[in-house]
Amino acid sequence: MGLLRILHMSSWAPEEKLAYGSFPPKKHETKMAASFYRMAPNEKLQVVGIICLLKHFGWTWIGLLILDDDSGDNFLQALEPLLSENRICSAFLERFPKQAFFFIFQNPMVGRINVHMRETKVNTFVFYGESFTAMLLFLFVKYIDESCGKMWILSAQIDLTLTSLHRPSDLQLFDGAISFDIHSNELPGFNEFLWGIKPFQTQRSSLFKEFWEQGFDCSFSENNKPMENGEACTGREDLRNLPRHLFEMTGHSYSIYNAIYAVAHALHSMNLLRSKYKRVAERTKDELQGQGTWKLHSFLQGLSFNNSLGETVSINQNREVFSGFDITNVVMFPNNSYRKLKIGKMDPKALEGNKFVIHEDLIVLPRSVCNDPCPAGYQKKKKEGQKFCCYDCDPCSDGKMSNMSGNLFYSSVVYFFPCKIDLAVIAVLFSIITVFILGIFIKYKDTPIVKANNKDLTYTLLISLLLCFLCSLLFLEKPLQLICFLRQSVFGIIFSVAISSVLAKTIMVIAAFMATKPGSAMKKWLGKRLSTLIVLFCSFLQAGLCLTWMIFSPPFPELNMQSMIEEIIAECNEGSVVMFYLVLGYMGFLSLVSFMVAFLARNLPDTFNEAKFITFSMLVFCSVWLSFVPTYLSTKGKYMVAVEVFSILASSAGLLGCIFFPKCFIIVLRPELNNREQLVKRKHF
Repeated sequence: MGLLRILHMSSWAPEEKLAYGSFPPKKHETKMAASFYRMAPNEKLQVVGIICLLKHFGWTWIGLLILDDDSGDNFLQALEPLLSENRICSAFLERFPKQAFFFIFQNPMVGRINVHMRETKVNTFVFYGESFTAMLLFLFVKYIDESCGKMWILSAQIDLTLTSLHRPSDLQLFDGAISFDIHSNELPGFNEFLWGIKPFQTQRSSLFKEFWEQGFDCSFSENNKPMENGEACTGREDLRNLPRHLFEMTGHSYSIYNAIYAVAHALHSMNLLRSKYKRVAERTKDELQGQGTWKLHSFLQGLSFNNSLGETVSINQNREVFSGFDITNVVMFPNNSYRKLKIGKMDPKALEGNKFVIHEDLIVLPRSVCNDPCPAGYQKKKKEGQKFCCYDCDPCSDGKMSNMSGNLFYSSVVYFFPCKIDLAVIAVLFSIITVFILGIFIKYKDTPIVKANNKDLTYTLLISLLLCFLCSLLFLEKPLQLICFLRQSVFGIIFSVAISSVLAKTIMVIAAFMATKPGSAMKKWLGKRLSTLIVLFCSFLQAGLCLTWMIFSPPFPELNMQSMIEEIIAECNEGSVVMFYLVLGYMGFLSLVSFMVAFLARNLPDTFNEAKFITFSMLVFCSVWLSFVPTYLSTKGKYMVAVEVFSILASSAGLLGCIFFPKCFIIVLRPELNNREQLVKRKHF
């Protein structure tokens, strides 16, 4: 009544049309397009939602049942390009007329639908139509035994509540169907209001009496005459005994609700404007009345308000409400009542990638594909005369291997390392040189220069360097489970032994110099105990890190198909990147400490000047591994291993050359300098 009073006050002629459906105006209504408002979401959003749903569940082989009218034409024009674009095939397309008579199904179309229903591979059907024609079609389809277990996707134009009111009607076919519904929400107190209505109350239309007769399967007698057939309606029946779905707030009803409030808000705004300029309105009364509808139009266009549920209702400049669709799962009960469970939505207001939301936890879904995926080692081969979704699986040709989808092919030759032979030769060559130097030091172990450099630490350092060169060969082998498990831990522990030996040599040089001072307590530390303790302590810390790595997240072999096109790279996955960089970081810490100690000891007397060579060797070592980190992070695939092997060989060669080549030069080429007198006299070795 309040709305009627506003209409009367505004002298508003009802020329604005607010439609609760998502259809565009019909051809004969194009003249009214300027005053046509859609209070339901645009149908294109529903089409996109159907495509997203099909892709999400992998339904690529579907059937289409589409109403044969203008709206069905518009739906197909929007749907078919998207189906092809997303590689979804329609097994069949049937158009059915919009009629209200049973005999229209007594034609070849019914026979074709019968055949399609029996097709075992087609388990998903997209149905687009209106409610009454759908009801007639379903009365026929339900007698096809093979229709059970099929998935129906229903458009928002089908109102199951309206269909269920007609007798006879059987909607069991739609148990488990997925329906796109115009967004709705329950209005607090609305059901209680409906349940309190009685058919004999004043000003109730005949439509409500027809609803009462349909719902309670009774009839109202005329002039209190007895009923000849059936039960008479008393008017005291309780609406609460009817199925709950009859009173649910459907999307169409919710659109009407919002449309009424949209008009009310627009009229209220217009009335406020009229009151503000009342004097002007009185002077130009006729002119304002003639432009009344256009003024209302200006208030409707761009309108935005919050309804009683707190939801924002907005009408854009194209006269469309900015709303979405609810995706529901239909659950049928034996008495032909049903519930719709909201399982998702299409929300145009959401960010790109989040517009389609689906929750499939409680849904049992069929598979609907023309062919199962091809297994590994087989490729797709299109069947002649059929759509691209149907194919045969043929074995891959020699030297080729298919990807997971069967569409792309890779060389079956697995590459696990480039330049393998070259790096292996370099590693073996340095190993031989290390063994040769070790032999020289063992042979001349009693000479002054070997004794002055702590021969036990020298042997430990040379053996660890030899193992460093050899451990690089583990990175050159094919990544097997054992190889991947061992190579990083072996590399980390051996390198830690080598660096801790260098650190021990430097500390021993400082201790030897300090022990020469009168009354120094450092003499007792000059034995093997200090150097052994340093090497063992530093090495065991690294061994503990590696053991933790191997227990909780060990490396493992894997095939990398992303880094290289048409090549499969066999490589080791490090398991835990954090542990990998912890091992490298610990080695970096040891090398930095060794460099700092050697740098501080570089100016000691000449007899003990080994610290100068250690300083230079650690400078080379640190430079190599500092360059390794950014290079390793920027490299992918098989070249990552090449970078690590090169760093191992380069840093090991730097230690070997800087520390031992000068000594070997004196021992082998200048033996006259290898005596105690010369060591005291000379500034450098």
